[in-house]
Amino acid sequence: MTSHVPDRLDSPEPAPPPAPRRSPSTWAALRQLLLRLHFYAGLLVAPFVVVAAVTGLLYVYTPQIEQALYSDQLHVTPGDSALPLQEQVDTAVGAHPEGTLNAVRPATEPDESTRVLLDVEGLAESHRLAVFVDPYTGELLGDMTSYGSSGALPARSWLSELHRHLHLGDLGRVYSELAASWLWVVGLGGAVLWIGRRRRNRRLRRTLLPESSATGRNRTLSWHGSIGVWALLGLLTLSATGLTWSQFAGENVGQVRAALGWTTPALSVSASSGHEGHGGDGEHGEHGEHGEHGEHGAAGQGADLDVVLESARSAGLEGPVEVAVPAEEGAPFTVEGTSRTWPVNQDAVAVDASSGEVVEVLRFADHPFMAKMTSWGIAFHMGLLFGVVNQVLLTLVGLSVLALVFWGYRMWWLRRPTKDSALSMGRPLVPRGTWRGLPWWCLALVAAVAVGVGLFLPLFGVSLLVFLLVDAAVGARRGRTRAGAA
Repeated sequence: MTSHVPDRLDSPEPAPPPAPRRSPSTWAALRQLLLRLHFYAGLLVAPFVVVAAVTGLLYVYTPQIEQALYSDQLHVTPGDSALPLQEQVDTAVGAHPEGTLNAVRPATEPDESTRVLLDVEGLAESHRLAVFVDPYTGELLGDMTSYGSSGALPARSWLSELHRHLHLGDLGRVYSELAASWLWVVGLGGAVLWIGRRRRNRRLRRTLLPESSATGRNRTLSWHGSIGVWALLGLLTLSATGLTWSQFAGENVGQVRAALGWTTPALSVSASSGHEGHGGDGEHGEHGEHGEHGEHGAAGQGADLDVVLESARSAGLEGPVEVAVPAEEGAPFTVEGTSRTWPVNQDAVAVDASSGEVVEVLRFADHPFMAKMTSWGIAFHMGLLFGVVNQVLLTLVGLSVLALVFWGYRMWWLRRPTKDSALSMGRPLVPRGTWRGLPWWCLALVAAVAVGVGLFLPLFGVSLLVFLLVDAAVGARRGRTRAGAA
């Protein structure tokens, strides 16, 4: 018997058409764009960040360096009673007829010397001649230049300028501003990438600690990501405070602070009238910009310095202070706290030059909150806010930066070009043109943010534009090469 097989079984059905390729999600496309930016920015900006980290690590310990180098000028053998402050100042001024009295920093500890600050023709901007006097004997212990409102002595001043502009003037300031402009971008972008990579694994340990079982590039990435998360807050703080001192972005930061009322208030009457410059805006220390200063009046225009200091102490000023001498006839003395350690003492008083009475008081506690935050942030950046603890924290952040750069370059080396042109920067983790996967609204938002940040941080904007132009040029060159090979 013959069986019959239906035709539909004899002819196989056609295979279903392949499913259309799904476009990456918005987050996936954005992550690819962020990853490419992190790759190139980290690769090219890292040298500037390394220089800033190394010079910053040297600067952190300048308080101890000053104490070691200038111990004979800074310290004395305690005596039974100190000489009147006016007598100490007169001794210093008499020994330096070429100088004009600017201010005095009385000794506050039994073993400290008094520091008399003179304006001397020929000194660089924001520099004063510091004359050290034994408060018990009146002996002159020596003199040297002092820089800025923090009174940095030569070693600290030299290291400060090394960190700030590599002793290259305004041209050298480009390096530090470029590092500060990109540090927050690279740090924040890296944290987003790392946390996004780990979000599927909900164990916090996998995000905060490196994987001991990983090998090769994954092991390096694990260390790079986990240490980066720990260091992120410090990186953002250093970037933000560093930008306040920068040449181009710093001007924009100042305008924003003024517009929002975040500037540090000042006494309405001030001894600094006519000779601005030694304190900047009162919070930048030796890193900040300072204006020109003119001639000062002599000590003793009316009130005695001992009376002025006693009036300031009676008004509640404690700890180390600087007494600024009137620059003009009838102007008051001003006395301001100089301590930048916690709790910060930046109270200020104005003392009438004729009567010695306090005519105005400005408390740091009454400063706008953001002005106080700025002062605290800058003191932290300088390693002063929490003393030795602050120095240790900055050391850990600085070493973390060096380690992150090392691991970043190691990952690039593991993916380094082997057969490509010598002009190749290596293979980024994602291909060129990833921005095309973003929806129009997201792309427009990214572009708007980039333009806005680039205008506010000019060196960031210029360098980002250069990155994009170079990337486009390399892409066009490779396209022509592939077309020629075909």
